Amino acid sequence: MAVLNSDYKRYLDPSVISKLNSLELKARLVVEGFMVGLHKSPYHGFSVEFTEHRPYMQGDSLKDIDWKVYGKTEKFFIKQYEEETNLKSYLLLDTSRSMTYASEGNISKLEYATTLVAALSYLMLKQQDAVGLTLYSDKINKYYPPRANRTYLRELLKSLGEISSSDKTNTATCLNLIAEKINRRGLVIIISDFFDDVSSILSALKHFRYQKNEVIVFQVLDPIERSFAFGKDAIFKDLESGDEITTQPFQIQKSYKEAMEQFITKIKNECLNSNIEYNLIETTVPFDKALFSYIQKRKRLF
Repeated sequence: MAVLNSDYKRYLDPSVISKLNSLELKARLVVEGFMVGLHKSPYHGFSVEFTEHRPYMQGDSLKDIDWKVYGKTEKFFIKQYEEETNLKSYLLLDTSRSMTYASEGNISKLEYATTLVAALSYLMLKQQDAVGLTLYSDKINKYYPPRANRTYLRELLKSLGEISSSDKTNTATCLNLIAEKINRRGLVIIISDFFDDVSSILSALKHFRYQKNEVIVFQVLDPIERSFAFGKDAIFKDLESGDEITTQPFQIQKSYKEAMEQFITKIKNECLNSNIEYNLIETTVPFDKALFSYIQKRKRLF
């Protein structure tokens, strides 16, 4: 299955991608849709091609001819872009129980985040970068050091496909432990709802910056977690503690929204003040927003 120019947007839509069974297929289609979209957008000059070819022209060096392509087509093509970098990227995914929340008609935060991590891994390895993966909740559940081997992708995707959420969260402790494992500067990408003690989380995020790492934060939220637009009496249950409360949402909607915006704003401002790139992503947002944020950051590093 390949992404056609006419339907690339479909494969950036979380609701469409969620219907596919294979995580590897999801990752590939999201990345291919993203690539097609880049060429159709005002950012078409923002080149992230893995290996692009153009026809051989008089004056081109023979050493740049792709002889494998010639063997298949009997035509001469030049390798136009083929980046080889030593960038190490560390993908950190929160798998705590709060990430499993999904409002009616939407995919869960964890499913969205898992697909995003899979797509990022696919994109990074296609660019010949080294990518590592950490799954954490109240402890570090899985840790894979960065490698640039493309066969590594299947191992990472297998682990992502076997995620089981944990009842508890201890984001700050986990992030600090992961920071200590990083012995070479790189790009750290953290994907979480950050539903934990904000001050401790922010201190842990700065730990990565103290070690001179570049950092991107993706705060993934369900749309209703921001709007609180339930519209009827409801029982609210804490997914991690199990505590329940019955209330009429409209009675607390205003206070809730104010508290949530303060929570988001604090994280965002502290990130920006620490030169950490912050992105707020709702689970209905197409995946290209997050991928483009990564590509922009990567381009600035080289």
